Amino acid sequence: MKQEVKEFAVEKAKEMMNAFSCSPEAKAAAESWLAALGTEAEQAETEKFLAELEADVLPVEACVAFTASEAGIQLFGAEKAKQMHAHSLELQKSGAVYCDCPACTAGAAILARKAEML
Repeated sequence: MKQEVKEFAVEKAKEMMNAFSCSPEAKAAAESWLAALGTEAEQAETEKFLAELEADVLPVEACVAFTASEAGIQLFGAEKAKQMHAHSLELQKSGAVYCDCPACTAGAAILARKAEML
């Protein structure tokens, strides 16, 4: 992987890890990937990290569905879920592909350069 791509992905991985919305699984995958940089395990950890991002970066349709679901209401509370649902619908109308929370935004930026990382 080119150094510029690696630096970009490191920056975005750290942003994602520090986001309130980062899942524990994505954070763990990022930590493992960062620890493996420059080692023999780098390629394998890169593949694992990207696979985790593909599972965790939410398509906007999933945000719309989750924020309207009972699970979303239980997680966020009724009022916050309602606000998040309205925001998700606006994202969907605007043509957004992914959730725009900080973790998904950083993860999507990394995924946009997946081919350069493999």
